[in-house]
Amino acid sequence: MENEKHLMRGVLAGIVGGLVASWVMNKFIAGPGVKLQHAVQSCEENNREEPQAREQKQSGEPKIDATMKTADAIVNTATGGRHLSLEEKQKAGPVVHYAFGALMGGLYGGLAEYSTFARSGFGTTFGGILFTGADLVAVPALHLSGAPTDSPVGSYAAPFAAHLLYGATTELVRRAIRFIL
Repeated sequence: MENEKHLMRGVLAGIVGGLVASWVMNKFIAGPGVKLQHAVQSCEENNREEPQAREQKQSGEPKIDATMKTADAIVNTATGGRHLSLEEKQKAGPVVHYAFGALMGGLYGGLAEYSTFARSGFGTTFGGILFTGADLVAVPALHLSGAPTDSPVGSYAAPFAAHLLYGATTELVRRAIRFIL
């Protein structure tokens, strides 16, 4: 028997799902996602490799990602001008990632209570929309990364797959929690 619709229980289940899914997403990016990215890059390099891409691979500089830039911007705004060191950014970036994952999971959980569309594709539709809205639109619009056209299309394979996995994991955990609640 399906549980009665309940917004707050759905949001709570979604938050838990989003946290678990953020962890799974990180594990994917660090493991299978790396292999996927290398496979896609190998195909692209066989076709052509632009000099700029070669320079970026060889620079050896630590990569400051969007979550680290967001953490720095939050601290800068809250403190009136303080910036995080590289070490602090590396610690705060995952906090931003999990907080965003929980927030988006909560949104998903609330929507999933009342919308079959939100749950379509076992959460992968939501994951795809999240990838598009966050990675391809919001992050570049907030100047946390370059424009999507600055990178080869193949560079989005692993992040896109990770977001689909995020959506499916969020749905799986949300369903389990809602079964209990």
